[in-house]
Amino acid sequence: MLPLPALLALTTTVFLGCLTEVLPAGLLLGMSEDLGVSPSATGQLVTVYAITTALTAVPLTGATLRVPRKRLLLALIFGFLATNLVIAVSSSYPLILAARVVSGALTGVMWSLVAGYAMRLAPPGLTGRALAVAMSGTPIGFALGVPAGTALGEFADWRWAFAAMALISVPLLAWVSAVVPAVPPEASRPTRPLAASRLPGMRPVLATVALFSLGHNVAYTYIGPVLAGLDAAPMLGAALLVFGCATVGGLVAVGSALDSRPRAVLVSCSAVTAAAIVLLGISDGVHGLVLVAACLWGLGFGGAPTAFQAVTALLAGPTADAAQSLTIAAWNGAVAGGALVGGLLLPLGTSSLPWCAAVVILAPLLFSRRVVPSAPADRCRSRR
Repeated sequence: MLPLPALLALTTTVFLGCLTEVLPAGLLLGMSEDLGVSPSATGQLVTVYAITTALTAVPLTGATLRVPRKRLLLALIFGFLATNLVIAVSSSYPLILAARVVSGALTGVMWSLVAGYAMRLAPPGLTGRALAVAMSGTPIGFALGVPAGTALGEFADWRWAFAAMALISVPLLAWVSAVVPAVPPEASRPTRPLAASRLPGMRPVLATVALFSLGHNVAYTYIGPVLAGLDAAPMLGAALLVFGCATVGGLVAVGSALDSRPRAVLVSCSAVTAAAIVLLGISDGVHGLVLVAACLWGLGFGGAPTAFQAVTALLAGPTADAAQSLTIAAWNGAVAGGALVGGLLLPLGTSSLPWCAAVVILAPLLFSRRVVPSAPADRCRSRR
């Protein structure tokens, strides 16, 4: 039986981290006007966050491997409280940018920590489901948190959205303290992240992560222009809502199959996501097809980050915390790379973006047999 109170506390931590990362995108215009900077400068608050996460996940995770896991988790939550509070009360763009850099560094460690933590709390044979529960904070953040935070910013003020995230952190600290069991750090001589990259099968996994994230963000970052090119610009809000809700379903599907068929889950996530993006590209702006494509895209994407982290843990065994940082670095580096590649392709016409994205996402399927063993082994048991 899964330890749901502890896992749901981890879910809320993930929700907080996800919302902290992406919320400025929904508050962009209000923040720009209030801070006296351009919308593009405000947009950099998201870009800088992702780049910081990519650059710091490996070294900071390596530096904290010997810290007791619960103590580190509480420190990260307190860090989110402090940085979001600074943003809520500050009128200085440079100070807010600095707070975003700190938040990005905290997030890189958080992703690595929570994935391993959830799997170590699970009974044998249920690690995939435990990870799916913990990581459900991400799709919930996209489906509910971002729209709610954006609405709060519109009806009150953008600062209240960040203040709300700081306030969420206070009961979360008490919740984690009360229900999340303490687990020890890694062994006295833990495997460092770069050493974990040399484990059998790890490099194909990292390539799969990077190419999936790159392809997804080539299309997702510029979904507005793509829909405009299809004469379906008014569908943007509805498409994003359907996408966000479908990610929850994708995560549920992945969680139910991950323990028994990890390779099939990885292949399915990539194939469904690529097919959905192609369907969007050939939809000709037909509203029904646009919404179907958004739904399929959400289903394929929703469980992908969890699947990647689970397979990473499967390959890494007792060194999973170190290996997770590599997955996080690859994913977030590709977030920035996808925005860059999509921007370079945009002058060629929006019709090229879906096809490019789909090809990039499907490329790892050529070596998917090298990613995970044919029969899963619950290697996380050895971490207890």
